[in-house]
Amino acid sequence: MTAVNDHVAKIRNLAGLATPMALRVAVTLGLPDRLRGDGDTASRVAAELEVSPVPLEVLLGHLASLGIVEHTSTGYRTTDFGATLCTDAGNGLTNFLHLDMAGGRAEMAFVELLHSVTTGEPGYTRRFGQDFWSDLTQRPHLRASFDEQMTHRFREQIPGLVAGYDWGRFSTIVDVGGGHGSLLAAILVAHENLRGHLVDLDPTATEAIRTFSAHHVEDRAEVTASSFFDPLPAGADAYLLCDILHDWDDENAHRILKRCVEAVAPEGRVLVIEALGGRQDNTEFDLAMLAIFGGRERRVDEFRTLASAHGLVLETVVGLTGQRNLLEFRLTQVS
Repeated sequence: MTAVNDHVAKIRNLAGLATPMALRVAVTLGLPDRLRGDGDTASRVAAELEVSPVPLEVLLGHLASLGIVEHTSTGYRTTDFGATLCTDAGNGLTNFLHLDMAGGRAEMAFVELLHSVTTGEPGYTRRFGQDFWSDLTQRPHLRASFDEQMTHRFREQIPGLVAGYDWGRFSTIVDVGGGHGSLLAAILVAHENLRGHLVDLDPTATEAIRTFSAHHVEDRAEVTASSFFDPLPAGADAYLLCDILHDWDDENAHRILKRCVEAVAPEGRVLVIEALGGRQDNTEFDLAMLAIFGGRERRVDEFRTLASAHGLVLETVVGLTGQRNLLEFRLTQVS
């Protein structure tokens, strides 16, 4: 019976929503920042935030049990551990948890996971009445926080992505959906004879211009504000899709690959950088791709099948980092 009770307790801890939501509400209200230093009373903080003091006290009590704040003679204050949730911690947690930022809002799609599993459709659309990308378009602050999230997520990965592949074999690369341009800028810095062209929607594209300027590669980097569902700049040696296809179901992944094949030079390459299902994929992140986008982390055979519909052959798979591989595709027939 002890083992059974232990199992029940463990599953309750895994399944409980109280703590995950308490952390999200705390970050959304700005409590870790507000209670730094000497801290304050629940009543004063409630008055400032225009929330009810008694429920706030209940929330703070749970946060204290987690070690996020501590109860002192003068109220509550943020602990060293809780300071990890402060906005200036630089670890991406604010974006991930804040309910009015892209990461935190997207996580709420998990409430509709049953719908996603039974239909294959994104829970995000069911939860918010429109898909993730339409939401970003209508809410500029969400797009800004999403771009920030992507830049932060790649920060530690970029050196491995640049060093792990022979980018210098190309003379021109189009970064399709390249965000703020951090990866393309790093590639251009490492290869002085290479030229790059980034395609993304505004205002993301405008930020990419600033990134290239900051890295002093603006003379070799072009930016087009456009959707990757529209025709891409033609004739480049390589078209790079980094963490793009896993955001989309097969129908839309085909549309993106079609545009790349239309544009690539006859002897060029289509390059896909992603985690691979069955290799580096994170099952929790895989579920997130499903719930938020209706996408998934595909396996090598799935990529091969997807690409073959567009006359692409998988030539090689290169491990770049512990989290991502590069799949290199060439055209089946070179005229």
